[in-house]
Amino acid sequence: MYCLLATKYNIHSILLSIMCMYGYFCSNNRSIMYIVYGIPNCDTIKKATDWLKQNKINFEFHDYKKSGISVEKLKQWNEQVGWEILLNKKGTTWRGLSPEAQAKITTAKQAVKLMAEHTSSIKRPVIEKNGKIIMVGFNAAQYQQVFKQ
Repeated sequence: MYCLLATKYNIHSILLSIMCMYGYFCSNNRSIMYIVYGIPNCDTIKKATDWLKQNKINFEFHDYKKSGISVEKLKQWNEQVGWEILLNKKGTTWRGLSPEAQAKITTAKQAVKLMAEHTSSIKRPVIEKNGKIIMVGFNAAQYQQVFKQ
């Protein structure tokens, strides 16, 4: 049974659900509903996580540098919001690519490959709730609308 679940669902999500059922990661009967994906020393990540903490929004942080990101997860995100939103073309990783390499990124498959190899090329943060992206990037006004519902 577990093998079937593991192949159909993200193992990380399954473990979080089980742990929350037994009271882990829960405060005031509110479980961690959000996963913030990024790099801890990123200024945008710091702004986003500070905002979430100040507004008492529970979240778990997924560090790309320590934990990486699976190609499967990137494909799921692409299906939800599109690679054009996920790929950070303003960052130093993108700017560090040659114009020829940049010009080759024209499809989801190519973008996912680049983001899997260079996680710093993923726009930050990506925030999920129950496996669905609810935000990409940081904008305080948008956060106010999304998280205060």
